[in-house]
Amino acid sequence: MACGDLTNGQWARLEPLLPQGIKTGRPPVWTRRQLTDGIRWRTGAPRRDVPERYGPWHQV
Repeated sequence: MACGDLTNGQWARLEPLLPQGIKTGRPPVWTRRQLTDGIRWRTGAPRRDVPERYGPWHQV
């Protein structure tokens, strides 16, 4: 687990509260947990400093 990522316990509490969304088109590239961790990491940080594990900096 990297700094700023949710723990398994935190994710278990948060995941059921998120909307399900519609399953059409291409399969997602990133998991919902990765997206949530990326958004949390991005808050307050310059985009170019976001770790590569969250995808290209210009897509975060």
